[in-house]
Amino acid sequence: MERGDIPTIGKMFNKIFRESDCETGEDLGRYLETVFFGSPHYTPECGSVVHENGAGDIDSAILSVPIGFVVHGRPTVARLLCAFMADGRAGAVGAARLARMMRAARQEMCFSDNSSPVSADHWVAGGGVVLPIQSLEWRRLFRPFVAGAVLASRRVPLLRSRAVIGALALADRALRWRKPSTKPASVPGYETRAASLEEFRQCAGPMLERFSVRPSWSRSEFDWLAGVASLNRSLGTLQCRKVICEGGRTVGAFLFFGSENGIANVLNVLCEEGREFDVTAELFASLDREGYAAAVGMAQPFLMNAISRQRWLSFRHRGYFCMVTRHADLKEAALRNDIYIGGLASESWSRLLTDF
Repeated sequence: MERGDIPTIGKMFNKIFRESDCETGEDLGRYLETVFFGSPHYTPECGSVVHENGAGDIDSAILSVPIGFVVHGRPTVARLLCAFMADGRAGAVGAARLARMMRAARQEMCFSDNSSPVSADHWVAGGGVVLPIQSLEWRRLFRPFVAGAVLASRRVPLLRSRAVIGALALADRALRWRKPSTKPASVPGYETRAASLEEFRQCAGPMLERFSVRPSWSRSEFDWLAGVASLNRSLGTLQCRKVICEGGRTVGAFLFFGSENGIANVLNVLCEEGREFDVTAELFASLDREGYAAAVGMAQPFLMNAISRQRWLSFRHRGYFCMVTRHADLKEAALRNDIYIGGLASESWSRLLTDF
């Protein structure tokens, strides 16, 4: 894909994912250029690809973002596949050709975190794997009535009105008095403090070393990812917190979008090995203290036991997390959950999922 293709790609995106035949708006055009041409790892070879038909028109495309990973000590540039588009029946042949390009034998590492069932079947047929736990979203309610209204307001906007939220907040106050289990307990001797994004990145390095496959998050790439994530104002403000134990050492950190509507969208949670229960407990307790109605985030295998101990928590399928690679050691690491992926190292932050 070249920059000159953006108007065509934007129009195809609107047609397929928004069921609108409108031209690419200025905002969408700028965003497509920023996300798909702006990464420090970008080269034409690891960027997005399009298919032209016999008339020279683009009839299908795969949008991808290059992201740096460490795989068993070796640096690897993975491709995060964000959208697979075909312009109706006319684009079917081109889509098939693009799909064949993404087979395992040809790829260092490709992944997608929100594939449909049909797409997931294609990934597996091409030699890929599905990561079932990362395909789940957890949801912890702190103020259930307000949280339910906010989450349902996408379909019924009236539920976001001040009068409705105010009445439901009173109901939540009564519920939290009658059901103390709605309030997550903090951990004695631990505290949560605000931190900068750079502090989070510095914490991430040593805490990620337990995984054979992990994002490299160089300073330039992390700053770029955080910058494009911060453009998603519909999710709120990108923030970081660190968890500190009695001795004053930082033992965990988490990155999240804090929204004025009362929902905290957690992107990444990291901790020292063995501190999973304490760090997740502090995560939920701190978000509750800050007044959020609920917190949501991608499930991670190493945190499942700790998170599942929470009351008022549920899981739902969020879309298939799929991966394909020609490297047997990478595939084996993914299958045994020796991998950290998701949040800033996936598509959770993208405005293509929430806006336009």
